[in-house]
Amino acid sequence: MLTVQNLTVSYGGSRPAVEDVSFEIKKPALIGILGPNGAGKSTLIKGILKLVSSKGTVLFNQQPFSKIQREIAYVEQKSAIDDTFPITVRECVSLGLYPKMSWFKKISKAQWEQVDAALEKVNMLSYKNNQIGELSGGQFQRVLIARTLVQQAKFIFLDEPFVGIDATSEQVIMSLLRELRDEGKMVLIVHHDLSKVDNYFDEILMMDQHLIAKGPTKETFTKEQLAKTYGAALGLGVL
Repeated sequence: MLTVQNLTVSYGGSRPAVEDVSFEIKKPALIGILGPNGAGKSTLIKGILKLVSSKGTVLFNQQPFSKIQREIAYVEQKSAIDDTFPITVRECVSLGLYPKMSWFKKISKAQWEQVDAALEKVNMLSYKNNQIGELSGGQFQRVLIARTLVQQAKFIFLDEPFVGIDATSEQVIMSLLRELRDEGKMVLIVHHDLSKVDNYFDEILMMDQHLIAKGPTKETFTKEQLAKTYGAALGLGVL
């Protein structure tokens, strides 16, 4: 369960980036976070994960973030990640092991096998010795998903994972996210492509600084709620 109460995030301006947002997600699901550019979607995730200063209460299974952070995985926007860092694909995925490892403990053979199994799931095992900078956008995003698989987190947050990637990678990733949901994980995804919302998400949050609507996709993804969320941008196609 994820409980968010009165979450507000400000960056020093006159208007908060996220204002007084409250919602609850009670069971494993794929949840899309929708809204126009500048709506605070990414900031909402960062506020939930204590990556930015915020006000309000956030509980994961009735526990504060500090008590459960090892059970949380976060994949930020690709544009915010330095893909020139000299690390191989295999090493990048192995970083998912560290939240649950003791300090200075070496990765075991069994754990490396776990890394390779995750890479095989995203069809990237043959690239395991490549530098991450050699990958296409879609390939790199698959590697980041493999890192999440290795971490075995219960709560997964993805910020625009499908931007700038190929259709094959997108389908591989969505298939894995559905598997994770079916295994009991909660997956929240900042998303912008409205044409795929019906097929991708069990529930959606629609926001523009404040929460406009939340609920099952079939009931919430309506013309009325879209108009409230996107306003004039909807008619102009500027989303």
